[in-house]
Amino acid sequence: MSNKILQTATVGGGCFWCTEAIFQELKGVENVVSGYSGGTVPGHPTYREVCSGLTGHAEVVQITFNAAIISYEEILVMFMTTHNPTTLNKQGADRGTQYRSVIYYRNAQQKEIAEIVVKEIAPYYENPIVTEIAPLKIFYKAEAHHQEYYKNNKEQGYCSIVIAPKLKKLRELYKDKLR
Repeated sequence: MSNKILQTATVGGGCFWCTEAIFQELKGVENVVSGYSGGTVPGHPTYREVCSGLTGHAEVVQITFNAAIISYEEILVMFMTTHNPTTLNKQGADRGTQYRSVIYYRNAQQKEIAEIVVKEIAPYYENPIVTEIAPLKIFYKAEAHHQEYYKNNKEQGYCSIVIAPKLKKLRELYKDKLR
């Protein structure tokens, strides 16, 4: 049994329901919380406020992981390959700054790893990567009904049409990393 070395990553790849579902499937991931970050309006925003696009927040997930099992670099590679990092403020039909592709780093080491991963992944995409890399200022947890959304709503249309194909891709690309 490995020692626990808990670390945290915060990323946004469009709708947080999709991103949350991806990371809940991985070995070494201890917890995934949907929320908001990167906004300019002070105070804890609501989903409705974030969806208006006026707060500047992105839908993100905060991932607590055991670095003895899965590395920050692996988390970022999986993040960058399970959403489209080449579309500005858009993922599928979801449009707006709240759906931007973003990596929020906590320290210089995370920033450096994020920059390296983005640079190494770039040649695999036809279009330029537009993923924002920015310091994490504050993370706000989303409302309770947004937590574990896919797990609790698998039959809902958005889940079967948008999230299920992303999970299929994850399972094909990273079978050895699944729980």
